[in-house]
Amino acid sequence: MPLNIIRNDITKVAADVIVNTANPEVAVGAGVDSAIYKAAGPSELLAARAEIGRMRPGEAKATPAFRLDAKYIIHTVGPAWLGGGKGEAETVAACYRNSLKLAVELGAESIAFPLISTGTLGFPKDIALRTAISEISSFLFESEMNILLVVYNKEAFELSGKLFSDVKSYIEESAVITRSQAEGGMHGRVLSNRRESLIPDLLPEGGNLSGGEEWLHGPILAETAIPDEDISKKASCDESARDGSYEDEVLLDESAERVFYDESAGAESIDDIIKKRGETFQQHLFRLIDRRDLEDVKVYKKANIDRKLFSKLKSNVDYRPSKSTALAFAIALELNLDETMDLIGRAGYTFSPASIADLIICYCINKGEYDINEINCILFKYGQPTLGV
Repeated sequence: MPLNIIRNDITKVAADVIVNTANPEVAVGAGVDSAIYKAAGPSELLAARAEIGRMRPGEAKATPAFRLDAKYIIHTVGPAWLGGGKGEAETVAACYRNSLKLAVELGAESIAFPLISTGTLGFPKDIALRTAISEISSFLFESEMNILLVVYNKEAFELSGKLFSDVKSYIEESAVITRSQAEGGMHGRVLSNRRESLIPDLLPEGGNLSGGEEWLHGPILAETAIPDEDISKKASCDESARDGSYEDEVLLDESAERVFYDESAGAESIDDIIKKRGETFQQHLFRLIDRRDLEDVKVYKKANIDRKLFSKLKSNVDYRPSKSTALAFAIALELNLDETMDLIGRAGYTFSPASIADLIICYCINKGEYDINEINCILFKYGQPTLGV
């Protein structure tokens, strides 16, 4: 995907460019700077750095990457935090902006950033993160590049703001509700749009949504009934749905005994029924794009989707995306919860109240939060798969 947040040691990341938070002088600094010198080869890298000379805060210069799995190292000088009144945020923004500009000049297709200035320089991590996301997002709306934001550990990644605090409270509240339901022996079946789908462990046996939607508790899934045209899809809730994995959370269950078509069809053959199938995910997606009179490039960039993948999807009417990709398009198109369920259902997916990732996404949609990078930061903080490719 164009922007991906990962937890790793930046010296072990493969990318055309690795960004180093450099010492302004020709000397090895602490933190990321020290680690990059050690991994790249201290003597060779220091000699190359000496050719650059002293650097100003916000400036970006390149050297070979030597032993790193990269072509170049871009050195940029971040500011020390002095309380926020000395232009620190503007300088950090310049670090990202100038590094990306230089990466384009070098012909790079991928670049890996640390969270600049958040180590020994003491820059607040939440402000640094928002500055990084803002500059990277602005760049990606004008350019094509795969960008990694590399976080070393959980302590190096902090979020603040009303949306995050609201989501945090919401998830904690949902966990209490789920535990109390489990203790009450909840083990039955869910009804989607007043028809049965096979998601176990959510409602008391024989339960239904009529007068019993309290279990959904507002934004979780109360508005996610599967539309009639998609009732042919059934849900199977396995362990992948519980741990946040999207790749295998598929609705279709070929072993199920139910037949999802109109019983009045009588003597219709299976071939006749198949010919009446609804729109595929691809067909429905592009109808939504056309209906909103949007440009393709704007949609896939807002969805944090790679142009190559978008072209592949556009050329294949039966293309089945991952759940994270399907949801990314729903966010880019700013669909409501019913519309989102309809779209992802055509790729074979649904929401599960057992999934933290799904709780976060449903909450954001209900609150009208469609900034995919904001959502991805929250997903990453909770150890969930991010949206996009």
